[in-house]
Amino acid sequence: MKLVVNDPSRKDEADLLAKELDLSLADSSDDIHFVLAEDGLSLVEGNLKEKGDFSKMIKRLKPNNLNGEMLIKAIRIKGRKDLLVYDMTAGMGEDSFLLAAYGYRVEMFESNPYIAALLRDAIIRGRADDSLFPIVNRMNLHVGDSTLLAKELKMRADVIYLDVMFPQRDKKALVKKKFQLLHKLALPCANEEEMLEAAKNLKPSKIVVKRPLKSLPLANMKPSYSIEGKAIRYDCLLLNDGNQSL
Repeated sequence: MKLVVNDPSRKDEADLLAKELDLSLADSSDDIHFVLAEDGLSLVEGNLKEKGDFSKMIKRLKPNNLNGEMLIKAIRIKGRKDLLVYDMTAGMGEDSFLLAAYGYRVEMFESNPYIAALLRDAIIRGRADDSLFPIVNRMNLHVGDSTLLAKELKMRADVIYLDVMFPQRDKKALVKKKFQLLHKLALPCANEEEMLEAAKNLKPSKIVVKRPLKSLPLANMKPSYSIEGKAIRYDCLLLNDGNQSL
């Protein structure tokens, strides 16, 4: 894969990124490639472009909107405000951003180095924005295998969140446009049972799994309860002292 640099002032940064991700520097590319420009790092192919941008989520942060988010309802533990959440499949970090906006501390894990690079760039830009800094400053990114990295942290998560980004689906089903490029970088999860078992071994109070509404539970896990929307649901498994939910 190639890295196209449109901002000469970021040449040194481009050299480091190219080395980190094993990218070749180029002036242009017709295939899927990264672009490093003044406004950040993007993944581009033809007319499709994917770039992390937390500022686009500001409208969702109004108190009434945030309290109504299904994700917040699923993660919440009654009587607890200062939760530590492990987002084991961070992706582009949008769910972590909502959790951090609600006041939770979020440790994010992303195994795909390309996606992690996009997320890291979004975090850097978010911390440079005064309106986003208090939120993004509660988000911390770890790049690599979440099942291994999470064991190294001395902090115990209150809630572990799993979002298998691209579950196996009917071949006729179309991937949403905003995920088409990312879909080319990340394969469907092949170790669901291992991931869920690793989450249990970390002994959180609750595990929350995001699933398409009509899909089977992750690794056939029987949830304690589920929160359903029109297209997705959150399966919630209570462990230890996690019986104080909602």
